[in-house]
Amino acid sequence: MKVMIRRSPEMGLSIYVPKKDLEEPIVETEHEGLWGGWIRIANGWVLDLPAMEEAPRLPITVEAKKRAGEATP
Repeated sequence: MKVMIRRSPEMGLSIYVPKKDLEEPIVETEHEGLWGGWIRIANGWVLDLPAMEEAPRLPITVEAKKRAGEATP
Protein backbone atom coordinates (compact mmCIF):
# COMPACT_ATOMS: atom_id res chain seq x y z
CA MET A 1 0.00 0.00 0.00
CA LYS A 2 1.17 3.54 -0.68
CA VAL A 3 1.93 5.54 2.47
CA MET A 4 3.36 8.97 3.14
CA ILE A 5 5.91 9.40 5.92
CA ARG A 6 6.59 12.84 7.33
CA ARG A 7 7.98 14.57 10.39
CA SER A 8 5.79 17.03 12.25
CA PRO A 9 6.38 19.04 15.44
CA GLU A 10 3.20 17.64 17.02
CA MET A 11 3.68 13.91 16.32
CA GLY A 12 7.34 13.47 15.42
CA LEU A 13 7.46 10.84 12.67
CA SER A 14 4.01 9.98 11.36
CA ILE A 15 2.48 7.96 8.58
CA TYR A 16 -0.53 8.76 6.40
CA VAL A 17 -2.43 6.02 4.54
CA PRO A 18 -4.58 7.75 1.87
CA LYS A 19 -6.85 4.78 1.06
CA LYS A 20 -7.82 4.49 4.74
CA ASP A 21 -7.68 8.26 5.45
CA LEU A 22 -5.53 7.27 8.42
CA GLU A 23 -2.79 9.33 10.05
CA GLU A 24 -0.92 7.84 13.00
CA PRO A 25 2.39 8.46 14.76
CA ILE A 26 5.18 5.94 14.36
CA VAL A 27 5.74 4.51 17.85
CA GLU A 28 8.42 1.85 17.26
CA THR A 29 10.99 1.03 14.56
CA GLU A 30 13.17 -2.00 13.87
CA HIS A 31 16.13 0.17 12.83
CA GLU A 32 17.13 3.61 14.02
CA GLY A 33 17.41 4.67 10.38
CA LEU A 34 13.76 3.70 9.73
CA TRP A 35 14.36 2.21 6.25
CA GLY A 36 14.59 -1.47 5.38
CA GLY A 37 12.77 -2.81 8.42
CA TRP A 38 9.42 -2.75 10.16
CA ILE A 39 7.65 0.08 11.92
CA ARG A 40 4.76 -0.02 14.38
CA ILE A 41 2.18 2.77 14.32
CA ALA A 42 -0.06 3.86 17.18
CA ASN A 43 -3.08 1.81 16.06
CA GLY A 44 -1.04 -1.43 16.27
CA TRP A 45 -0.30 -2.00 12.59
CA VAL A 46 3.16 -3.25 11.70
CA LEU A 47 4.41 -2.23 8.25
CA ASP A 48 7.54 -3.26 6.36
CA LEU A 49 9.32 -0.32 4.70
CA PRO A 50 11.60 -0.57 1.66
CA ALA A 51 15.37 -0.42 2.07
CA MET A 52 17.03 2.78 0.91
CA GLU A 53 20.72 3.43 0.32
CA GLU A 54 20.52 6.90 1.85
CA ALA A 55 17.88 8.42 4.10
CA PRO A 56 15.53 10.39 1.83
CA ARG A 57 14.16 13.85 2.50
CA LEU A 58 10.77 13.84 4.19
CA PRO A 59 7.92 13.89 3.37
CA ILE A 60 8.11 10.88 1.07
CA THR A 61 5.59 8.46 -0.41
CA VAL A 62 6.67 4.80 -0.45
CA GLU A 63 5.20 1.37 -0.96
CA ALA A 64 4.84 -0.37 2.42
CA LYS A 65 3.58 -3.86 3.18
CA LYS A 66 1.27 -4.55 6.12
CA ARG A 67 2.18 -7.68 8.04
CA ALA A 68 -0.54 -10.33 8.12
CA GLY A 69 -2.21 -10.98 11.44
CA GLU A 70 -1.47 -7.56 12.90
CA ALA A 71 -4.16 -5.41 14.54
CA THR A 72 -6.50 -3.37 12.36
CA PRO A 73 -8.53 -0.36 13.48
